[in-house]
Amino acid sequence: MARDEAADASGQDDVQEPVETARPADASGVGQQADTAGGDPGNESAPQREEQPAWLTQIPYYLVLATMGAGIVIVAAAYFKRGPALIAGALLLAALFRAILPPHLAGMLAVRSRLFDLTLLFGLAVLLVVLAWVAPQL
Repeated sequence: MARDEAADASGQDDVQEPVETARPADASGVGQQADTAGGDPGNESAPQREEQPAWLTQIPYYLVLATMGAGIVIVAAAYFKRGPALIAGALLLAALFRAILPPHLAGMLAVRSRLFDLTLLFGLAVLLVVLAWVAPQL
Protein backbone atom coordinates (compact mmCIF):
# COMPACT_ATOMS: atom_id res chain seq x y z
CA MET A 1 0.00 0.00 0.00
CA ALA A 2 2.86 2.38 0.77
CA ARG A 3 4.18 1.79 -2.72
CA ASP A 4 0.86 2.87 -4.26
CA GLU A 5 0.88 6.09 -2.22
CA ALA A 6 4.47 6.80 -3.27
CA ALA A 7 3.56 6.26 -6.93
CA ASP A 8 0.53 8.57 -6.61
CA ALA A 9 2.63 11.24 -4.94
CA SER A 10 5.21 11.20 -7.72
CA GLY A 11 2.51 11.35 -10.41
CA GLN A 12 3.44 8.04 -11.99
CA ASP A 13 0.94 5.37 -12.89
CA ASP A 14 1.42 1.80 -11.83
CA VAL A 15 4.30 0.65 -13.99
CA GLN A 16 5.04 -3.02 -13.92
CA GLU A 17 8.57 -4.20 -14.14
CA PRO A 18 9.34 -6.10 -17.36
CA VAL A 19 9.09 -9.85 -17.12
CA GLU A 20 12.02 -11.73 -18.60
CA THR A 21 10.90 -14.05 -21.35
CA ALA A 22 12.75 -16.77 -23.16
CA ARG A 23 14.44 -15.69 -26.36
CA PRO A 24 13.97 -17.70 -29.52
CA ALA A 25 16.93 -19.86 -30.35
CA ASP A 26 19.03 -19.18 -33.40
CA ALA A 27 20.76 -21.83 -35.49
CA SER A 28 23.58 -22.28 -32.97
CA GLY A 29 21.15 -23.08 -30.16
CA VAL A 30 21.90 -19.89 -28.22
CA GLY A 31 18.93 -18.84 -26.17
CA GLN A 32 17.67 -22.31 -25.40
CA GLN A 33 17.56 -23.43 -21.83
CA ALA A 34 18.95 -26.86 -21.06
CA ASP A 35 16.31 -29.39 -20.12
CA THR A 36 18.11 -31.72 -17.77
CA ALA A 37 16.87 -34.25 -15.29
CA GLY A 38 18.08 -32.38 -12.23
CA GLY A 39 17.02 -28.96 -13.47
CA ASP A 40 20.64 -27.81 -13.25
CA PRO A 41 21.67 -26.17 -16.53
CA GLY A 42 25.30 -27.09 -15.85
CA ASN A 43 24.47 -30.79 -15.63
CA GLU A 44 25.97 -32.42 -18.71
CA SER A 45 25.49 -36.03 -17.68
CA ALA A 46 23.05 -36.74 -20.53
CA PRO A 47 24.89 -37.82 -23.71
CA GLN A 48 24.23 -35.59 -26.67
CA ARG A 49 24.38 -36.81 -30.25
CA GLU A 50 26.62 -34.72 -32.46
CA GLU A 51 25.00 -33.41 -35.63
CA GLN A 52 26.57 -34.68 -38.87
CA PRO A 53 26.31 -33.18 -42.33
CA ALA A 54 23.42 -34.57 -44.36
CA TRP A 55 25.66 -35.98 -47.09
CA LEU A 56 27.61 -38.02 -44.53
CA THR A 57 24.53 -39.97 -43.47
CA GLN A 58 23.88 -40.89 -47.11
CA ILE A 59 27.22 -42.67 -47.69
CA PRO A 60 25.77 -46.18 -47.11
CA TYR A 61 23.02 -45.39 -49.62
CA TYR A 62 25.55 -44.11 -52.17
CA LEU A 63 27.64 -47.29 -51.79
CA VAL A 64 24.59 -49.47 -52.41
CA LEU A 65 23.54 -47.29 -55.35
CA ALA A 66 27.02 -47.49 -56.93
CA THR A 67 27.09 -51.26 -56.56
CA MET A 68 23.64 -51.54 -58.14
CA GLY A 69 24.73 -49.29 -60.99
CA ALA A 70 27.75 -51.50 -61.61
CA GLY A 71 25.47 -54.55 -61.67
CA ILE A 72 23.17 -52.89 -64.22
CA VAL A 73 26.15 -52.01 -66.43
CA ILE A 74 27.31 -55.63 -66.26
CA VAL A 75 23.83 -56.85 -67.24
CA ALA A 76 23.82 -54.36 -70.14
CA ALA A 77 27.12 -55.84 -71.29
CA ALA A 78 25.28 -59.19 -71.71
CA TYR A 79 26.58 -60.93 -68.58
CA PHE A 80 23.23 -62.18 -67.35
CA LYS A 81 24.64 -64.29 -64.51
CA ARG A 82 27.18 -61.88 -63.03
CA GLY A 83 25.03 -58.74 -63.20
CA PRO A 84 22.08 -59.99 -61.13
CA ALA A 85 24.51 -61.58 -58.68
CA LEU A 86 26.18 -58.18 -58.17
CA ILE A 87 22.79 -56.48 -57.78
CA ALA A 88 21.84 -59.16 -55.22
CA GLY A 89 25.11 -58.37 -53.42
CA ALA A 90 24.13 -54.69 -53.38
CA LEU A 91 20.76 -55.60 -51.86
CA LEU A 92 22.48 -57.72 -49.23
CA LEU A 93 24.84 -54.81 -48.50
CA ALA A 94 21.80 -52.56 -48.09
CA ALA A 95 20.25 -55.11 -45.71
CA LEU A 96 23.50 -55.25 -43.73
CA PHE A 97 23.67 -51.45 -43.45
CA ARG A 98 20.01 -51.32 -42.45
CA ALA A 99 20.54 -54.00 -39.81
CA ILE A 100 23.58 -52.50 -38.10
CA LEU A 101 23.15 -48.74 -38.49
CA PRO A 102 20.80 -46.71 -36.29
CA PRO A 103 18.00 -44.95 -38.20
CA HIS A 104 19.62 -41.50 -38.04
CA LEU A 105 22.77 -42.88 -39.76
CA ALA A 106 21.06 -45.19 -42.26
CA GLY A 107 19.97 -42.27 -44.44
CA MET A 108 17.62 -43.16 -47.26
CA LEU A 109 18.03 -46.88 -46.54
CA ALA A 110 15.69 -46.41 -43.58
CA VAL A 111 12.37 -46.17 -45.38
CA ARG A 112 9.92 -48.13 -43.28
CA SER A 113 10.30 -50.27 -40.20
CA ARG A 114 13.57 -52.13 -39.85
CA LEU A 115 11.87 -55.54 -40.07
CA PHE A 116 10.03 -54.61 -43.27
CA ASP A 117 13.17 -53.18 -44.91
CA LEU A 118 15.28 -56.21 -43.99
CA THR A 119 12.64 -58.66 -45.19
CA LEU A 120 12.18 -56.87 -48.49
CA LEU A 121 15.90 -56.40 -49.19
CA PHE A 122 16.81 -59.97 -48.24
CA GLY A 123 13.89 -61.43 -50.21
CA LEU A 124 14.79 -59.49 -53.37
CA ALA A 125 18.44 -60.53 -53.00
CA VAL A 126 17.46 -64.20 -52.76
CA LEU A 127 15.19 -63.90 -55.82
CA LEU A 128 17.99 -62.31 -57.84
CA VAL A 129 20.47 -65.02 -56.81
CA VAL A 130 17.95 -67.66 -57.93
CA LEU A 131 17.46 -65.75 -61.20
CA ALA A 132 21.22 -65.59 -61.77
CA TRP A 133 21.53 -69.29 -61.01
CA VAL A 134 18.84 -70.47 -63.42
CA ALA A 135 19.58 -67.97 -66.21
CA PRO A 136 21.16 -69.61 -69.25
CA GLN A 137 24.79 -68.83 -69.99
CA LEU A 138 25.02 -66.75 -73.16
